[in-house]
Order: sequence, then structure tokens, then C-alpha cells
Amino acid sequence: MTHPRLQTLYELIDRAGLDAVALVPGSNLQFVTGLDFHLMERPLIAFLGPHIEPVAVAPALEQDRLVQCDIPFRVFPWTDTEGYQGAFALAANALKPVIRRLGVEELRMRVLEQAILREHLPDVTIELAGQTLAALRLHKDEAALRALREAITVSEGALQACIDAVRPGMTEREIAGILVIEQLKRGGGKHPFEPLVLSGPRSALPHGEPGDRRVLEGEPLLIDFGTTVGGYASDITRTFALGEPSARLQDIYALVQAANAAGRAAAGPGVPAQDVDRATRRVIEDAGYGAYFTHRTGHGLGLEAHEGPNIVEGNTQVLEVGMVFTIEPGIYLPDDLGVRIEDDVVITHGGAESLTVFSRELLSIGL
Repeated sequence: MTHPRLQTLYELIDRAGLDAVALVPGSNLQFVTGLDFHLMERPLIAFLGPHIEPVAVAPALEQDRLVQCDIPFRVFPWTDTEGYQGAFALAANALKPVIRRLGVEELRMRVLEQAILREHLPDVTIELAGQTLAALRLHKDEAALRALREAITVSEGALQACIDAVRPGMTEREIAGILVIEQLKRGGGKHPFEPLVLSGPRSALPHGEPGDRRVLEGEPLLIDFGTTVGGYASDITRTFALGEPSARLQDIYALVQAANAAGRAAAGPGVPAQDVDRATRRVIEDAGYGAYFTHRTGHGLGLEAHEGPNIVEGNTQVLEVGMVFTIEPGIYLPDDLGVRIEDDVVITHGGAESLTVFSRELLSIGL
């Protein structure tokens, strides 16, 4: 009997008119096999399709893991001494009779793997299969939701401990370190991305990196971070005031808070993804700050911090039960201040449930 996740993959491959897909280490391969391989200098490719025997070319040191997983891979191992070319040649001979159209993960596959495929499967048409594969992990089952909830609980507990410890004069980097340690203490796993801790005018950098700037009283402190549990990621942003907030910070914060609430209220089954983006953006644009909301409203969340569905203008994809994504409007005033409030939500039969419950009020910390 075919593994349910493998069967879903095969249905997607068939629907796309492909013969097979080539998966490299990453979330899709992890989802199908349950194995988390590193993308490193040693190439590893798994070939999967509805009408072929599962084939994997892998470093010999990974062979046992592949053999022991639920998928009956025919593994072509290679060692550091002999190199990978011979193993790929053998695998290609097994695949050539049945593969004509091969899908690849264009956002993950490197030039290295592409060159290997073109050398050993020269008559095979290589096609971009990112959108096809995105559907594989679009709906979260109960196990995935449990892991997401636990990851969020870990992050929210760590955030509270972190802000309790923040004091004026600390550096952004020090605060980020506290956040990392507190998540690890609570059972968090790998970071889906490095924490963003940005203070004062640097809070206007949507994806800035924490540095040696010291936080000062009266300034905003933007914290965007996450952890993983069972491979599933949390992704939370809150903006705080260090000490008493200025009137300007309070005004901008209230707008972003209202935009976040509008996005959560707009989300639900049957709603086009772009309508959630429109709901948040309308609040900010009507207040005259549209030019300072410079990114999409949100992105899908799961084994990756960024996956489908994208909550953005132009995405007419209908939201369905089990989809998990962020709602994270922001206003970024260059060289002045930035505010972002990010929640993780799941579509339910009755609407959208916010998995994040940390306060959305403007909290004064460091007192």
C-alpha cells in the first residue's frame, strides 16, 4: 500500500503531466520521507513518480536512513573517495526508459544538481514544479497543527521572558541572544530564521539584522522571531515601547493594530487570499500611510517559515480549512520608526483561528 503522503505527491505529479519529480534536501523531501537531510556539498536527489520505482542517489553515509524510511527507495550510494558521477550514471540508466518530463524545485535546487540532471538525463525535459509541489503541504493535518501550536507556545513564553529581562542600554544582539536561549530552554528546536531585534529608527527596516546598537528609552523595539517543534515553525512579530511611548509611536501602532485585526476578521474558508491583503492594506492606505506598508500581508507557515499560501494582491487562491499563514501588516517610516504586528492563523470551518495569543496591545517594557 502506498504511503498516504506519497500517494498525494503522485496525484499532483499526474495532474501536472509530469513523469516524476527530483527532490533535494528540504521541506518537500522531509514531508514525504520524514527525514530531514542537510543541503550540503554532497549532492542527494530523490526521484519519485507514480510509474517508477523510488530512486535515490545519496552519499553512502546517508544510505541507511533512506533504506529505513517508509519509502522503498532503490538507493545508489557514493563515497567521498569515488565521487557521485558513477552513482548518478547508474540511476539515470534505471530512470531513462520511463522519464520524459521531470519536475524540479526551482527555489531550492542548485546549479550543481541541475548540471547533474542535464549531464545524465540529456533527453529529459526539466520543468519547474514549485507550484505543483506547493500544494503538497498546503493543508495542515492535526499532527502538524499540534506541532505548530507547541512551537508558538514555546515562542510566546520565550518572548515574555525576554521582554521581562530587557533594560535600556542593552544591545539588539544581546536581546536576540536572550530570545534564542529562552526558546531552547522551553524545548524549541532549530530556528526557521535568525531573530530580528531592531530598535529606534532601525525598526523601520522590515528585515534588518540585530546589531550592537543600544536600546534607548522612548524608542520602539521590534522583535520578529520563531522556533520549530517537530520541524514546524512559529513566526511572530511584536513591537514594544521601551519605557513610555511617544504620541507618534502610539498613533502608528494603533493603525497597524487595526490593520492586523481587519486581516484576521477577513480571513476564512472560501475567501480569496488577496482579500485578506486588501483588508489590512485598506486600513493603512486610508490613513495615508500606504506607501510605508512595503510587503505582502502574509505567507504560509509550516515546515518552512515561508511557504504557500501567499497573502498578497493578485493571489486569487481560495483559502481552505487547514491552511496556516501569517497576518503581519506594518508601517515603516525611514530613519524614524517601524511597527509590525504578526500573528499565525489557521483557517477553520467557522473562520480563522489565531494560533498566536500574545498581547497585541502596545506594551511598555524595560521599566
